Amino acid sequence: MDFEERFHAAAEAVRRAGAIVITAGAGMGVDSGLPDFRGDAGFWKAYPPYERLGISFVDAANPTHFNRDPAFGWGFYGHRTNLYRATEPHAGFGILLRWIERFGLNYFVVTSNVDGQFQKAGFAEERILEVHGSIHYLQCTTRCSPAIWENNEDIPVDESTMRAGYIPRCIHCGAVSRPNIFMFGDYAWVSDRCAGQQRKFGEFQADNRRSRLVVVEMGAGTAIPTIRYHTEKLGSLPGATAIRINPREPWISARHISLRYGALEGLAGIDTILSEASPS
Repeated sequence: MDFEERFHAAAEAVRRAGAIVITAGAGMGVDSGLPDFRGDAGFWKAYPPYERLGISFVDAANPTHFNRDPAFGWGFYGHRTNLYRATEPHAGFGILLRWIERFGLNYFVVTSNVDGQFQKAGFAEERILEVHGSIHYLQCTTRCSPAIWENNEDIPVDESTMRAGYIPRCIHCGAVSRPNIFMFGDYAWVSDRCAGQQRKFGEFQADNRRSRLVVVEMGAGTAIPTIRYHTEKLGSLPGATAIRINPREPWISARHISLRYGALEGLAGIDTILSEASPS
């Protein structure tokens, strides 16, 4: 199929669906101005101090910092907390919400992003699975309890050193707290909140097992393929169609639809065709 045929096929899949699963990786946030940490070069472009220190994304996103040097650990995650709070979701989120309303679609979001952008855009909290957790929730570094609580902390960060001027503490024991995020080499993540989301997603799948399913994936790469795996597993269900929107790694099995575009451009292209098909 040429690019126009692909867009028409994607629009038809959305139009005919009874349920939609939206899967999203880091590339979903690029159109909102968020970095996607693509390789060391991409990470260092967003965070020059770490290049001077020779620290990669994998090194920075490691829970050991909260024990060894909490100001350093919270420098990275405090900066990201502040960035995500200040970022407005791009228009692609609104396009997806319009499809859900217009076509009466049952929906669920599955994302590896920890930024809370789907909630901020208006998607229901109970219809979102954050497979790597959320920066907007905290837990204790010592796991004194299984408690997970909202991150309402104000965390100033010196951007020249990437060190935090304030260290959030556990609300129960006073130890250093950390984001409720699954990090690299992480054996202390409290996964209860994510497990609850998983159960709701399982219920959604059971409730919609007879519905025609469309899966719309955006910004999910192969470096950490969690979201691509979810898309392909869902796309293997009888009658399901997967739409992979990715400017660099768009390939997917032949019976599905591949769009070599960024998230917003790909969604807008599908939406244009759906709008043209609207009754006058």
